[in-house]
Amino acid sequence: MTHMTSRRTRLLAAGVAVGALIPVVAAAAPAAAAATPTVSCTSAKAGLADKLKKDITAALANRRGTIAVGVYDRPTNTTCTLRASTAFDSASVVKVTVLATLLWDAKKHNRYLTDREAALAKAMITKSDNTATSTLWKQLGLTKIKGFLTAAGMTQTKPGANGYWGLTQITVTDEQKLLKLITAKNTVLSDNSRAYIIKLMSQVISSQRWGTPYGVPSGVTVALKNGWLERASNGWRVHSIGAFKGNGHDYLITVLTQGNSTMDYGITTIQGVAKAVHRDLAAS
Repeated sequence: MTHMTSRRTRLLAAGVAVGALIPVVAAAAPAAAAATPTVSCTSAKAGLADKLKKDITAALANRRGTIAVGVYDRPTNTTCTLRASTAFDSASVVKVTVLATLLWDAKKHNRYLTDREAALAKAMITKSDNTATSTLWKQLGLTKIKGFLTAAGMTQTKPGANGYWGLTQITVTDEQKLLKLITAKNTVLSDNSRAYIIKLMSQVISSQRWGTPYGVPSGVTVALKNGWLERASNGWRVHSIGAFKGNGHDYLITVLTQGNSTMDYGITTIQGVAKAVHRDLAAS
């Protein structure tokens, strides 16, 4: 009984201490608000960076939740970022990393995917099949997954523990690195592997083709993967990554969000950003 009383006393004392800090935190809030991250853009094309910064910022005005953005266009050497190193639960976006790991490992062992692996990979990417993902995640194991992340330079990505691949921690920086690997020649993924990943990402079923492709101009190819997950804290995580090519552009978009009240709310946020990016690049 004495132990319980002393523990309760300690907790109450801690509570008083925390309560005493609240006015200080409140007083500091205006300064913290001024430090809110802003969209940062650079481009080799005159005027494009300013336009993108203005339009992405406008698309995010009054949108609730935590939103991170990455944009990269090769021909104009354009990059935009917002909260590039903020970590999010991956949800199903990690499935592209799982496929890349599978292909990277197969290449190391100089072998093709088996028919079973190919079927699992297709279900995982095109339909976002969770059972197929769990099977491949378990087959690969954390050692191989971490090996791929190291090879890819994805140092901010932390694989989910205990088989919870959807709780892998991802950032805009690393998702953009992955998309760059998939869409240009490199020593990590073979040309055949890259083409295979793009092919599957181009075949995502219609009900899952929301997000970054929104507002894409005609004549531009689309490869994407989305993720969505609701948890008790931070509401819905809703993410979309996409690779787009055509009309003189070759670009990548990553939008990661959390703190969404509904899945649809997150989708609307992502699509506002995507529409602005597609429009500005098409006009440049």
